[in-house]
Amino acid sequence: MTGFNFGMMMSQENQIKQIPVDMLVPYHNHQFTLYEGERMDDMIESIRQNGVLTPIVVRPTKENTYEILIGHNRWNCAKLAGLETIPGIIKENLSDEEAEVYVIESNLIQRGFNDLKISERAKVLALRYEDMFSQGKRNDIINELMALENSSSDTKEESHNSREQVAKEYGLSRNTVARLLRIDKLCEELKRWVDDGLISIRAGVELSYLSKENQEKVFKMSSADTDGNMRFSISESQAKELRTLYNNDSIQTTEIPKVLGENSEKKKNPPGKSVKLSKEVYKKYFDSLEKDEVSEIVEKALEMYFKQMYGI
Repeated sequence: MTGFNFGMMMSQENQIKQIPVDMLVPYHNHQFTLYEGERMDDMIESIRQNGVLTPIVVRPTKENTYEILIGHNRWNCAKLAGLETIPGIIKENLSDEEAEVYVIESNLIQRGFNDLKISERAKVLALRYEDMFSQGKRNDIINELMALENSSSDTKEESHNSREQVAKEYGLSRNTVARLLRIDKLCEELKRWVDDGLISIRAGVELSYLSKENQEKVFKMSSADTDGNMRFSISESQAKELRTLYNNDSIQTTEIPKVLGENSEKKKNPPGKSVKLSKEVYKKYFDSLEKDEVSEIVEKALEMYFKQMYGI
């Protein structure tokens, strides 16, 4: 593997320049959420007081602008702070695959895998699994990003061409990796419903087997308005039924609300007591798991607790 060369990064091609903020455009396939609320306010105030300390990374476009690869939040907050220029490293002659590496890896370094939305995690895993770039090139880029973030790099030689290896890298089960890889195949509208918890991961998996055209039909028929609010909930069993109907080429547009509406009229479960976990606790222990997996873990933990405490 070729080691990272900081001097090469700072060559004439990659030197830091002050770039006008109005010449910068977001990455064309940027799928990561920008900072909001207090986190955004803190960054704006820091930029007002100290400027942008870490340069963003960009590549030139045919429209004489610069596409942001790393630093969307710094760019956004710099604009809000009133800055006219922002320091940036211009990367020339990058392939689309290499540009994607910069975008994905920088978000992982800055935020961590568990802080990403479900669809964002799915995107990361899909890129790993498909192995769209060489391992040596990926390691060089990661080392460069670590240097930009003033972090130490302990990159390991790994191959990411199997589900087991991807699962090991992210501390996930093979089944979770398999489901997330399917989520990445959903249309953007259905991904958003998964991110918002309106569709379960398992239901999303079933819908992912539909063509993009049919996924969009399901979305439109399930939407209550042009903003994409849900008209019908979509359970895993309903998603399975839609998958079966589409695969048999037997579904008509009028059947979609029928499939979704019938199950929505079924008798609801009797109300029971519920206990809510804080967001911090849920994120710490259960963020990458599905509801049935969380329920199973909680049940086993309670059994162990009461057996130890009360012998029951």
